[in-house]
Amino acid sequence: MSSSLDQLKASGTTVVCDSGDFATIGKYKPQDATTNPSLILAASKKPEYAKLVDNAVAHGKKQSKDIDEQVEHTLDFLLVQFGKEILNIVPGKVSTEVDAAYSFDKQGSIDKALKIIDLYKQEGISKDRVLIKLASTWEGIQAAHELQNKHGVNCNLTLMFSLVQAIAGAEAGAYLISPFVGRILDWYKAATKKEYTKEEDPGVKSVQQIFNYYKKHGYNTIVMGASFRTIGEITELAGCDYLTIAPNLLEQLYNSQDPVPKKLASEDTAKLDIPKRSYLNDESKFRFDFNEETMAVHKLSEGISKFAADAVTLKGTLKEKLQA
Repeated sequence: MSSSLDQLKASGTTVVCDSGDFATIGKYKPQDATTNPSLILAASKKPEYAKLVDNAVAHGKKQSKDIDEQVEHTLDFLLVQFGKEILNIVPGKVSTEVDAAYSFDKQGSIDKALKIIDLYKQEGISKDRVLIKLASTWEGIQAAHELQNKHGVNCNLTLMFSLVQAIAGAEAGAYLISPFVGRILDWYKAATKKEYTKEEDPGVKSVQQIFNYYKKHGYNTIVMGASFRTIGEITELAGCDYLTIAPNLLEQLYNSQDPVPKKLASEDTAKLDIPKRSYLNDESKFRFDFNEETMAVHKLSEGISKFAADAVTLKGTLKEKLQA
């Protein structure tokens, strides 16, 4: 019997590693890898990555005499250096995140994304191997639309907690979306004071709903489930386009031989009755419908604040090194 991880891959799911640790990524042989400020912050504290941090600091010092500008340059270069090393391991793409501080700034998100793509280009990496991660706010979705359609930059819409965000993301032409599973479960457990089986898991159901909607209506945007808490959440989504999985859960799948039957298939959506909705160029309708989903509003706000705080912490560390 093959491992549960190999069975998951055989179900048609592309496995992505949610990590900034190179050794971990190499072990599980994922197609792609995703990073975020929290993962980079954790990795940057490890001694084996000190050289990358030092190189980024040296780069930042050359770009400006203003310390705050140096910090920004250093952080951008560090993200790209991590991405470059990851691309030496995985055959596919790496996701690099725009600072969550730009979550409500369309033009700022676009400018930062294009700067990251240019830094990758300077390192000899073509934009087709990079996904720019943007928060699934109205502004982030509109930034993704412009990046995809005007600049040919592929985007990963992250911090996604609702079908409303998913529909708008597909209409924007986003290359990929990352609906969060575990964080949805966290909210419902806290709100209802009950435990959920993997079949009842509201985060799993959210991704199933998005997958079925996309396949029913012929959207090409990739659905990549993210933010898992348990193996059961992952196996219930076998057959989903992509799943990005943290190292501890990859290890459990790697060491398990439990059966992983396919649960999601695009051909099964033909018989489903799923009305089509649209938010294209309708900001007020998007904001109203999204506002009606209390969980999604709470988790998006919380996620943006957490990613932004980790970016601030990372910038603080880099500032200390620049001033040393």
